[in-house]
Amino acid sequence: MARVAVVTGGIRGIGRAIAIALKNAGYKVAANYGHDDATGRQFSEETGIPVYKFDVADFNACVEGLKAIEAQLGPVEVLINNAGITRDATMHRMSFEQWNAVIQTNLASCFNMSRAVIEGMRDRSFGRIVNIGSINGQAGQYGQVNYAAAKSGIHGFTKALAQEGAARGITVNAVAPGYVDTEMVRAVPKDVLEKIVARIPVGRLGKAEDIARTVLFLVADEAGFITGSTLSVNGGQHMY
Repeated sequence: MARVAVVTGGIRGIGRAIAIALKNAGYKVAANYGHDDATGRQFSEETGIPVYKFDVADFNACVEGLKAIEAQLGPVEVLINNAGITRDATMHRMSFEQWNAVIQTNLASCFNMSRAVIEGMRDRSFGRIVNIGSINGQAGQYGQVNYAAAKSGIHGFTKALAQEGAARGITVNAVAPGYVDTEMVRAVPKDVLEKIVARIPVGRLGKAEDIARTVLFLVADEAGFITGSTLSVNGGQHMY
């Protein structure tokens, strides 16, 4: 029977590519999103992947959302914590709301979602959790103390949870993308983007599919000896 996989932030950008790749590999996929119903409907119509709207920053919403997914698709055996936002500002201009929104959506969501599935994974002695970090969580980035802190926290979260899950057949890994050609990156001013690309040894932005292929590798049944790792997919920009 096909394994059930949940992708948070799964209707756009990297999340969309991961959800489609998982479906094409034979998984039963549920894509979470937090807003933009029109995009959610369009994604589901185009891909045939069911979508579930709930706020990953809200613990109770995650519990209820996952209950609905499991009632319709079955027990969740693969979880991709991909949802993320930016609220960029330098520290002396950053509001608490900007800080907290990013921490809750990008980092607390990993706890919320993982906590809601971990007991089932332990009972079944199988689970795959992949958390999407960032090059900016490894190297830092000007104007992103909130985002860098959240993504760096994901890397520590991954290592700790990996130790807890290992004896129960649960692997927990992270993927740290570099600059990927998504809507978020395309919004960067052209002159700034050119400077970013100039610092990438392979000479181009990444593709969402580059990240999706890495996730597929980590969630495979055969990947049970890989846990607590962070795979950097950044074209050589930051060798960590």
